[in-house]
Amino acid sequence: MPNKHLFEYAVIRVVPRVEREEFLNVGVILYCSAQGFLQTKFVLNEQRLRPFCGELDMDELHERLCAFEKICAGRQAGGLIGQLPIAGRFRWLTATRSTVVQTSPVHPGLCTDAGETLADLFAKLVA
Repeated sequence: MPNKHLFEYAVIRVVPRVEREEFLNVGVILYCSAQGFLQTKFVLNEQRLRPFCGELDMDELHERLCAFEKICAGRQAGGLIGQLPIAGRFRWLTATRSTVVQTSPVHPGLCTDAGETLADLFAKLVA
C-alpha cells in the first residue's frame, strides 16, 4: 500500500452579501506538508455567478482569486504573505474573514498524491 500523507483543504467561496451568509463554491485550496504542496484551483463560472451576485465586479473577483494562487506559489509575486513558510501561507489564506472571498473551515484527510486529491476535491465540490 502506498504511503498516505495527511493533507488539509478548504473550499473557497464567493459570499456576495456577508450578512446573508449565502455562498457559491468557486475553488479549493489544499496543503500537504509531507509533499511540500500548497495549491489552489478555482473557476469563475459567470453563468452561475451572475444571477447569484450580478452586482460584483467579476474582474476584481478574479484578481482576488489570483492572489490565492500567487500566495500559494510564494516568492516575491505573493507579496509579504508569500514570503511566509508554506504552513503559514495556508493558515493565512484559510483564516476566518468577513469578505466577499472566504474559505470554509479546514478539513483533514489522507492522500498519496496531493495534486490528484486537489483535482478530485475540485470536481466533487466545485465543478
